Amino acid sequence: MVLFVAQSVLLLVAIAVALPIGVLVVECVIAAILPTIRPHTDGLDTAAKVTVLMPAHNEASNITPVLQSIQQQLRPQDTLLVIADNCTDDTANVARATGAQVLERQDAQRRGKGYALDFGLRALAADAPDVVVMMDADCLTTGGSLLTLAAQALTTGRPVQSRYLFAVPDAPSSKALISAFAITVKNWVRPLGMRQLGLPSLLFGTGMAFPWSVLMTVDLASGHIVEDMKLGLDLAIAGHPPLFDPNVQVMGQLPDSTQAATSQRTRWEHGHLTVLRDYVPQLLGQSFQQGRMDLFALALDLAVPPLTLLVMLWVLAVGLTGLAAGVGLGWLPILVTAIAGGLLFIAIATAWLRFARQDIPLGSLVTFAGYLLWKIPLYFKFLVKPQSDWVRTERSQAKSSSPK
Repeated sequence: MVLFVAQSVLLLVAIAVALPIGVLVVECVIAAILPTIRPHTDGLDTAAKVTVLMPAHNEASNITPVLQSIQQQLRPQDTLLVIADNCTDDTANVARATGAQVLERQDAQRRGKGYALDFGLRALAADAPDVVVMMDADCLTTGGSLLTLAAQALTTGRPVQSRYLFAVPDAPSSKALISAFAITVKNWVRPLGMRQLGLPSLLFGTGMAFPWSVLMTVDLASGHIVEDMKLGLDLAIAGHPPLFDPNVQVMGQLPDSTQAATSQRTRWEHGHLTVLRDYVPQLLGQSFQQGRMDLFALALDLAVPPLTLLVMLWVLAVGLTGLAAGVGLGWLPILVTAIAGGLLFIAIATAWLRFARQDIPLGSLVTFAGYLLWKIPLYFKFLVKPQSDWVRTERSQAKSSSPK
């Protein structure tokens, strides 16, 4: 009996690691082999009003080129509104100097991007636009147009998420290159695979367009550290699953310093794991309650942990099931784990070959083991004391990048 229980537990461990790897490989392979879908829209109605809403916290040194880039895309009836949120620098005046409309918000207790966005939407409600496009203050549009996103949002009646990637610092370290690759997989490859299958996307926090009526169905006033991901899932459950558009690209900048990079990745991944823990059961429950397979697929997508954590879990599973096989507890768990490892290699290799080899040298991926060691304290901290407060990442200077 004890032997049977031990074998069953080991098999469950192997399957628990293999399932998200299976989802990952399907998304990566589908994205790589199917031609990218060109969304069909009739263009933006000439009477439609678009507002670009930008929360900004102490962004005076970076915000000017970002605002100028956005204003070049807008029409006379469109608006660029900056929410200078709890700023202690000259963000508001710098933004006004570019011609943007600016609202200043001071609230030391309710800090975070979600509160700033809610403040902006309340200000817009008296003369609401047809579409709201949300942009971060450190991101440049490097492919396509924000108005293309707005047109899709109006045509489909759904939120639309652009492709959101990160430029690496000058003379980047292998750590920065691997981080950029992981973001490429998360923010381009996997949502493209979901799109090719006719399934919804997560939201990434910038380069997002929403019909006004859709935004009114959820509450954005949240201090959640990944409020964008939470927003997308709340909208999906409410009947407005986000749509991914890979043809419009928004580019951010990875931090130059190790401290800033660690802070950024801690916030992102602790937030991701918190949302995974809280929303996978909700999505599964709502998928059965509402009879919606798109929510079931979104739950499977969300259940895939960050790429480096997935590799770590696989390595641990290999060690555990391999040791168990060596002491006579059966070979099936290690066989399942080995097959999962082959699929994981296929997923990573496919994503790199099809989407990243021009920008991320293969040699940088060879140092992946060192990157994993860097991330171990981050995940251990999540188990002990997960980050729950929003913390601004120290910025590098915003700069243009050619589209990938």
